Amino acid sequence: MKHSIAVVGAGSYGTCLAILLGRRGHDVRLWCRSDEMRRELDERRENSIYLPGHPLPPEVRPTAALDDAVSGARIVVGVTPSHAVRDVIGQAARHLAPDAVLVNASKGLEESTHLRMDQVYDEILPAEIAARATFLSGPTFAKEVALGLPSAIVIAGRDQDATGLAQEAFSSERFRVYSSDDVVGVQLGGALKNVIAICAGVCDGLGLGNNARAALITRGLAEIARIGARQGANPLTFAGLSGLGDLVLTCTGELSRNRRVGLELASGKKIADVIAQMRMVAEGVKTARAAHELAASLGVRAPLSDTAYGFLYQDQPVADVIRDLMTRALRDERD
Repeated sequence: MKHSIAVVGAGSYGTCLAILLGRRGHDVRLWCRSDEMRRELDERRENSIYLPGHPLPPEVRPTAALDDAVSGARIVVGVTPSHAVRDVIGQAARHLAPDAVLVNASKGLEESTHLRMDQVYDEILPAEIAARATFLSGPTFAKEVALGLPSAIVIAGRDQDATGLAQEAFSSERFRVYSSDDVVGVQLGGALKNVIAICAGVCDGLGLGNNARAALITRGLAEIARIGARQGANPLTFAGLSGLGDLVLTCTGELSRNRRVGLELASGKKIADVIAQMRMVAEGVKTARAAHELAASLGVRAPLSDTAYGFLYQDQPVADVIRDLMTRALRDERD
């Protein structure tokens, strides 16, 4: 079925989703922050800054007016960085259709409050729209989605009808969408894996080997599951696409921005310089602080999040924090 869809955010991932949805035959409005970018997208029919070489289908109409993008849209896809969700989606809320279904594709925790995006939605959206919101997450690099390479992802929601509507709207022969009712677990997997990926980049950048990377990914998954369990997530979710799948991709893939941050830090660069050189947001940088503080508030051990916080925000040498990880008190693996 064809739908009117707004994609709010024209970074690499928002653009790739707009391309995907346009190819599915939906009427897509792609919101970008500036009229200058809107003109370029209109004239060149590609996002030369964030996703060059991938033309926008005719069904995709760029706009710089948020009300124009979301008014009357049956599905609204939020793809801003997590730190912008409260502001941008909060503004969009004034123009949403009463039956709109929101699909959150932002992966992160709100830095100042440590809230998941569903919790932010509960504060900024009308109650009936927040209750229908869905959450998209899984191992998908924007470039590969835009190329039409096979991908699988999961969409979670508490309203079965809304989740099914969004699942059908995104699904195609090259983009398989699974459904879930675990809103908490799907979001935490997508957010916290970015922190672990920064650590994985440091591990690779220091030349610590395949054994170390495998151990880091495995213990990272255990850490994510501990935090998730404390917040009520289903532990099985973390063995799925939004958990293990996204973690492996982000910790090993050459296109991973968060892994790239870790590689740069391992080479001796300061985080401020690394961020200044990046055009796109690496969500794990801000999420590392939120994850460190959230885990502490929950009383959950989170050594990798603590490690990332140490070298990102306390200027601890990366070699020292890796040593500290390896020499912590011994314990049972399932503890």
